Amino acid sequence: MPTPIRLLLIDDHAVMRAGLANMLNANTDFKVVAGADDAATGLALYRQHKPDVTLLDVSMPGMSGIECLRALRAEYPTAYVLMLSSSDAEEDIVQALAAGACGYVSKSARPAELTAAIHDAQAGKRVVSAAIESRIAEHASSSTLTSREIEVLHLLRKGMNNPDIGHLLGITRRTAKAHVAAILQKLDAADRTEAVARAFERGLLKV
Repeated sequence: MPTPIRLLLIDDHAVMRAGLANMLNANTDFKVVAGADDAATGLALYRQHKPDVTLLDVSMPGMSGIECLRALRAEYPTAYVLMLSSSDAEEDIVQALAAGACGYVSKSARPAELTAAIHDAQAGKRVVSAAIESRIAEHASSSTLTSREIEVLHLLRKGMNNPDIGHLLGITRRTAKAHVAAILQKLDAADRTEAVARAFERGLLKV
C-alpha cells in the first residue's frame, strides 16, 4: 500500500473540520494527522507534525488564513498549502497565491475535486480552476503600474508630497495627484503608507 498523504486541517468551523476529516480519512490515500481552529494552533501543529499538505481556511478570527500562510511559508518555504474557502473574492485569491499557496479550492467543491487538488498539491502542482486563472489574469492587467507610477511610488516611499513629486519629475501638482490616486486604486490601498506597504508585499519595492 502506498504511504497516505498526511494532512493538517486549519479551519475555525468545528463541524466543517470534522466532516472534512471524516471524508478524507475514509480515503486510504489520505491521513488527517491534526486539526486546528485557529492560526496559532495550526502553526504549532505544523511544526509538530510536518504534514505533506495543509488545508487552510481563508477567513478566521484573529490571524487570517492568508496571514497564517505568510507566517507558515516564512518558516517553511517548501510547505504545500491549499486554501479552502467559501470566498471567491479576487483579492483573497490573488493574495493567497502571491503568499505562496499552491492552490485555492472552494468549500463547495465536490469531494473528487478536492481529493484531486490535494494530490496535485502534494506533487507540487498549482491548483486553480480555469475560471480563477482568468480572473487572476484580469486582476494582474488592471493592477499593473506604469513606469511613471513606479517612479512616483519610489518618491512616496521617501515621504514626498504632491508638489515635491511634481517638481522633481517635471509634472504639475495635479498630474502628480492623479498618479498617486491611480497607485492607491491599483494597489487597493487606503492611503500612501498602505500603498508603500502593499508595494513591498508585491515586490514592487525592495528594502
